[in-house]
Amino acid sequence: VGPEPATFPLIDVAPVAVPPGGTVTLRAVAGPRADWAADVSALTGTVWRASSRSDRVGMRLEGEPLRRRPDAAELPSEGIVRGAIQLPPGGHPVLFLADHPVTGGYPVIAVVLDPDVDRAAQVRPGQPVRFTLVPPPWTDRP
Repeated sequence: VGPEPATFPLIDVAPVAVPPGGTVTLRAVAGPRADWAADVSALTGTVWRASSRSDRVGMRLEGEPLRRRPDAAELPSEGIVRGAIQLPPGGHPVLFLADHPVTGGYPVIAVVLDPDVDRAAQVRPGQPVRFTLVPPPWTDRP
């Protein structure tokens, strides 16, 4: 691993990302339950606002509620990942961040790309957020 450093850097000199200003656009791929939303394109067609109830677990989004498909049944708990966007019954999506639970019982309609989750964690309450759906990064592999 190498020799022991003579000194350790102070926390104050560690680089810190500047919180983004204005509307933050986050790239996402369609989630495994995207078809549970009545119109998943409404996720990308809406300018959301980060709720003041957001925390390290997740960013709660405020805006026009998304509708679930009327025939969507109850979903048993299943594993979720950092960046997952769940659609609770109230229709206001939740983007899971660093301290997210390992399971969830609401449909995951999209997943924010990992580099963009770090940016999402810097969003301030009331700040506008948009999503754009992109092809999954693994589709370019042979």
